[in-house]
Amino acid sequence: MMKLKALPDVPHWAVLAAHAVPLVVLPSGLWRVALTFGAPVARVDDPTLGLAAYQLGLTVLAELLALLTLGLVREWGEVFPRRLPFLGGRPVPARGATCAALAGACGLAALTCWFTYVVYAGIGAYSPLAHIEGPFREALLYVCYLPLVAWAPLLTAVAIAYHRRRSLTSTSLTR
Repeated sequence: MMKLKALPDVPHWAVLAAHAVPLVVLPSGLWRVALTFGAPVARVDDPTLGLAAYQLGLTVLAELLALLTLGLVREWGEVFPRRLPFLGGRPVPARGATCAALAGACGLAALTCWFTYVVYAGIGAYSPLAHIEGPFREALLYVCYLPLVAWAPLLTAVAIAYHRRRSLTSTSLTR
């Protein structure tokens, strides 16, 4: 069995949840990359370079944000890496990291609700289902995008575990 990297005092479930986040984001990114490079996953009425840049940029940004979740269970989530200018070697403020993670989880939950509404209400040209032809492609869209529903709850759980762990550590150090 593969050992996932994390700090020794992090609960095992939090390590698993943190490592699951980039994996639940990956299928939607692969779908966007496939769409960008012309795979027949959906109909694109007017493919432009701007649309391709948007899709690829969104994919990279989403995966990078998902990878930040690992900081909540690894050393670089407690002490900034030395290679960072001005911050390197300094402790990461626990409250700031927790607030940022929970704000991100709230934003993700809101986006998930909005996207679900857009898909099922079929809001014109913005509905992804308006560009899907056939049951196989529709099923593929769901398979690729449904895992994203887990992103906000996983991030919330890991952020709470991070906050609890860091709060216990900081109170034990001040005594």
